[in-house]
Amino acid sequence: MTSSASRLEPRRTADGSFSLFSSEFGEAFHSGLGALAEAHSKFIAPAGLDRWTAGSTLRALDVCVGTGCNTAALLEACKDRGLELKWWGLELDPEPLRLALADPGFCSQWDRGTTDQLAELCSSERMLWGDARSRLSELLVSQRGQLDLVLMDAFSPSRCPQLWTLEFLSGLGDLLQPQGRLLTYCSAAAIRNALVLAGLQLASIAAPSGLLRQTSDWSGGTAASPSALDGDPQLRPLSLMEQEHLRTNAAEPYRDPSSSSTRAEILRQRQLAQAHAMASGTVEGTGAWRRRWGVGTSRHQ
Repeated sequence: MTSSASRLEPRRTADGSFSLFSSEFGEAFHSGLGALAEAHSKFIAPAGLDRWTAGSTLRALDVCVGTGCNTAALLEACKDRGLELKWWGLELDPEPLRLALADPGFCSQWDRGTTDQLAELCSSERMLWGDARSRLSELLVSQRGQLDLVLMDAFSPSRCPQLWTLEFLSGLGDLLQPQGRLLTYCSAAAIRNALVLAGLQLASIAAPSGLLRQTSDWSGGTAASPSALDGDPQLRPLSLMEQEHLRTNAAEPYRDPSSSSTRAEILRQRQLAQAHAMASGTVEGTGAWRRRWGVGTSRHQ
């Protein structure tokens, strides 16, 4: 059996920050342009932390903690604003975090004490190891409607659909307090549609200059909330192009009613549902949408 460590290859991203590549998922943990840049532009900036006054408590969940980059960035952002962080994490594999904390480059990219705080959090009872689907059900018992932030950073939907299903995203939405925000790098129509079906309102994370370089990358990610996401310069309403994307066959959600289906089962069920929708004429083909808007294929779709 292949060990976890042998499936993870350390990498340096363009901003010099530490990351990993997973041979199991065939995907990097972060954008090649910068793990740190991605943490700040897709999670910290659109979190709107200035909404809290110094001395307040921020309640946050990091979904797929990985190397801990997003949590470390959040720890420092809270420290800078005088906020207390009450944190939970969901993660299957402890190896990425172990490799990060053992890497001098990773440790040097943070302020003094940050990696000690990160290690302490991830060794506490609030670090929920194991299948995120089952651990989420446990968290919902105590934290339903209580969280201010959910940072959703799983591998992409095609690689890890188990954590992008309508059922799982609905559970994450149920954790949010009325003004809370779920933030993700993903702009896929299936994910955005699932968030809408979960009763959340959407906004697009403004694409940061220099981070997104392909014309197919039309946004920096997605923000979702039980309340309208207005008045934040880091967010914008979905464009007409993005709204039309939600009416294509790409918007068919991933589904996992049992919360135990395999990747292959989830993908197969979605393909059948897409074929049925196309045959019934109720949705537009994604190819036609791309041609109309001049959009190329990207990982967001």
